[in-house]
Parts: sequence; C-alpha cells; structure tokens
Amino acid sequence: MAEVEEDSKGNHSPLVRPSQQSLSFVEVICKSSGKIRRFAFETEAGFAVNLINKKLEGEEGLGIPLASHIEAVKEGEIPVSFGPNSVLVDYGPGWNLQTVYDTGIPKAANVIRRRVHKEDKVMDDSNLLQKKSQPANATLYIGKILVAFVLIFMFGAMFTLFLENLPLLILYINSLV
Repeated sequence: MAEVEEDSKGNHSPLVRPSQQSLSFVEVICKSSGKIRRFAFETEAGFAVNLINKKLEGEEGLGIPLASHIEAVKEGEIPVSFGPNSVLVDYGPGWNLQTVYDTGIPKAANVIRRRVHKEDKVMDDSNLLQKKSQPANATLYIGKILVAFVLIFMFGAMFTLFLENLPLLILYINSLV
C-alpha cells in the first residue's frame, strides 16, 4: 500500500494513500468486460446494474452477457447479493463488489432485452415472454371456446333427436315383447 517518495535531498519518505473506506465511492468490477465502474456511496444496486448494462451495450455490442445483479465477494466467504433497491456498500478489506450475469439466458433473449426499452428501463425476460405469448394464448383460448360451443350444440341436437324418437322406440320395444 505504501509507496516510497524521494524528495529533492534524496531522503525517502513513505507516501500513504487514503484507504478505500475514506473514499466517497464504491467500485464494482464488471465480470463481462473486466472494467471497474465507480459509483457514489448510497447508490442503488438496480441503478448501477442498469448503467453497467447500458455501457456494455454501447461499448461492446452484441454477444456479451448483461449483468443481472451485484454481489460482494471474498475468498472463503459466502457472497452477499444486492437486490435492485439495495444500497451498494463496501464491506472492507478483501471484499469486492462485482456484477453477476445469468448464464441461463440465451444470447437471443439478451438481444431482445437490449432493444426493448420502456421509459429508459430494461424489461426483463419474463415480461417479454408473457407479452409475446399472449396473442398465441388468446387465439388458443378462443378456439377452445368455439369447440366447446360446437360440442354443446351437437350434444343438444343429439338429445333432441333422441327425445323426438323416444315414443317410436318405446312402440318398437313393446311390439317385440
């Protein structure tokens, strides 16, 4: 941490840098790009993830996975995940804040997710899938209703024919006995 600074007389004095705790920002390591992003203390994790993803879109282009959330990690410790409304916090020496991306999301879904914005907010994949599947589900639903009506009318017609011909059936059975 300490560097040695040489003054004009040739004396060596240690140059001490301020600790991470005294800085007015936190650093988040983007695992996708390998770059370090700085955010002010008390920045919400959701805002940080959104900003990191926008920068990934602008700098790197398609094919790089987008961040899903931020975690504080330290070797030998269980990671601490930050929710979208959580405030970013530096846990001290050895702890690093880094982005986490979901490897289960196909790259095509990332492309759709990048292109669809609503009031500068990135829509998540579950909303896209629901909106995309609604027309197909609506068509299927209407088709099932129409089939049900047809079956109801067919059963009604068969029951009506049976009741109209019931007296003839009874006469036929009586004539056989």
